[in-house]
Amino acid sequence: MAATSNPSFLLCLSLITTTIYFADSQSFIGVNYGQVADNLPPPSATANLLKSTSIGKLRLYNADPSIIKSLSNSGIGITIGAANGDIPILASNPNSATQWVNSNVLPYYPSSNITLITVGNEVMTSGDNALISNLLPAIQNVQNALNSASLGGKIKVSTVHSMAVLTQSDPPSSGSFDPNLKDTMKQMLEFLKDNKAPFTINPYPFFAYQSDPRSETLAFCLFQPNSGRVDSGNGKLYTNMFDAQVSWQFLFFSFFYVEMLTF
Repeated sequence: MAATSNPSFLLCLSLITTTIYFADSQSFIGVNYGQVADNLPPPSATANLLKSTSIGKLRLYNADPSIIKSLSNSGIGITIGAANGDIPILASNPNSATQWVNSNVLPYYPSSNITLITVGNEVMTSGDNALISNLLPAIQNVQNALNSASLGGKIKVSTVHSMAVLTQSDPPSSGSFDPNLKDTMKQMLEFLKDNKAPFTINPYPFFAYQSDPRSETLAFCLFQPNSGRVDSGNGKLYTNMFDAQVSWQFLFFSFFYVEMLTF
């Protein structure tokens, strides 16, 4: 069925995927701007809708210039993305990273408030070893290109992870990391820490329901009234799956950062 052209339906609101740990903590409401649909309203209409709300952040899965320009002078923090397919050339050729920044950042910043560049989406769990090994070099080259443009302290660089980087996430206090990714993730987290950049993840409550399709699980995943779930490890009560998934990240980092010191 074709999507509605009403811009209020375009932005199927969800909290933005970024949880900031190494960067300064802050609270905000954000949206993911998906473009895989029919009859989408023009970027100008979407920008006007966003400006009429208290939404402070927006994530693009690409670097669509029409959307970036439409948000100029709005103050909305914009995340733009380099595709998985861009990673090999960004990793192998610093000049390509410079060209990417020159094409996708410099023409629009600072009037368009680009705050974050995500290099790749869910690469670490893609199973593509070549892509995984190229991910951090690509991120570093984009960071270096920003530094050369005197934007290194203003625009951060990261990548977006899947919840599948965990081998267990429920309850949050028992969250454990996939040991096969440990060495690569250690290097990634060291980069994020050194550059005060965010660790970003895609929390999808729907997939939790898909693996446990009980009625009480559906209510828990949809922010509907429910009795909640108590984390047996720390006694904390969660009333929705999104909070539980985000909470895991903070608990995980508390543990993983200590481990980093002993690797």
